[in-house]
Amino acid sequence: MPGAGCSVQLTNKVALVIGGARMGEAVARALAGRGADVALSYRSSRDAADVAADAVRAAGRRAMTIHCDVTADVPVIEAVMQQVVDTLGRLDVLVMMASRYASAPFTGLTTWEVERTLGVDMRGTFVCACAAVPHMRTVGGGRIITFGDWTAASGRPRYKGYAGYYIAKSGVKAVTEALALELADDNILINSIAPGPVVPPDDMSADTRARVEAATPVGRWGGAEAIAQAVITLAETDFMTGETIRVDGGRHLS
Repeated sequence: MPGAGCSVQLTNKVALVIGGARMGEAVARALAGRGADVALSYRSSRDAADVAADAVRAAGRRAMTIHCDVTADVPVIEAVMQQVVDTLGRLDVLVMMASRYASAPFTGLTTWEVERTLGVDMRGTFVCACAAVPHMRTVGGGRIITFGDWTAASGRPRYKGYAGYYIAKSGVKAVTEALALELADDNILINSIAPGPVVPPDDMSADTRARVEAATPVGRWGGAEAIAQAVITLAETDFMTGETIRVDGGRHLS
């Protein structure tokens, strides 16, 4: 991906989407629509990964699915990256969507609970990014897209009971910025997406959904396509790095 002062073309490039059971299909479709082959990893949601892979193939691009637990030892993560390269030929884009979102009131908050979330979000992001770097260097550069959260991107927590999540997502922002500085000379650009009200949880009540909409300046949930559009923007950038983009419908303004 040599710098050329214009957007990067994704045709015949290879992207790996890690996690993203709820939004991975939209992201995979968008990448395939730009001409990329797509690998999708999963920890427990294999069915969702298979559906996303089928969507990529329907768009005329190659796809594969592979199991990946981002909390695994480094050699395991490195083996996942190698298998993607062995199967699809290269690695140009890493989309690190794996995340752990769990409520834990302070009275029941333990070091172990925080470490579990840090292990998926912050450590997982760092390890996966580092494992992708050698393969991106081989092809002259790459793009790494991490996933934070609109609260962490705004620099202050907004909800009680999510201390571990907020700490971990703040760490993702730090990892993104630190690695962006370290790897810019390799033409590996690293940016982060900080989603807000995009896709409501399945167990969220109608009343709660309505309250979220009312608190969001644009007045609605964004949908997975909003995330997919942001992924394409960051995958094709030729100059932006170390940045966090809030995809939250202006939620941080309210």
